[in-house]
Amino acid sequence: MSPTEAVFLANTLASFEGVTHWAISQRIFGKGNFFEGIKNGSNTYHSTLERAHRWFGENWPEDLAWPDEIERPARHVERERVA
Repeated sequence: MSPTEAVFLANTLASFEGVTHWAISQRIFGKGNFFEGIKNGSNTYHSTLERAHRWFGENWPEDLAWPDEIERPARHVERERVA
């Protein structure tokens, strides 16, 4: 996922939920300034973008269409342990 795609997902979800991208950043990273930094030209690690991508994939509302132009990550499925 690119930084631009991350900001797009954050803004889309924020608009849908009636919050700001700051709130979405807080949920993902525990701090509100991640997407603002990207908007202002800050560089970010690929692993950080992947963390956001996974979070969006796991937490995207069922009643909000995932954007066609962005690949959706596979959802993590918990497996039951067999003793």
